[in-house]
Amino acid sequence: MPIQRKDFDGFVECYKPGRTHDRTPTWGEGNPEGRWRCYDYEELLKRDKLSLDLFWIKDKSLTNTDSLPTPDVIATEIADDLEAALEQFTKIVARLAAKG
Repeated sequence: MPIQRKDFDGFVECYKPGRTHDRTPTWGEGNPEGRWRCYDYEELLKRDKLSLDLFWIKDKSLTNTDSLPTPDVIATEIADDLEAALEQFTKIVARLAAKG
């Protein structure tokens, strides 16, 4: 299903366009799943190369290894994806060669 405007309602409510002084973080020690977080300038300065690649909510699907497919299934899916990508690039190369 494509992204719809309603998918951003929570963000817009927290962002408070035109009323930045009213912003309130939803993240905190008591709510580690909160999706709106404020960082102090000093916290950002401590990051490696001042990286703004910020994340704090853990993806539970990545930490639950019981739900992962077996290694042979993962390897087969990777091989299928690589073959499909190679097929697409081969078509692109052929089109470019035809134009040149």
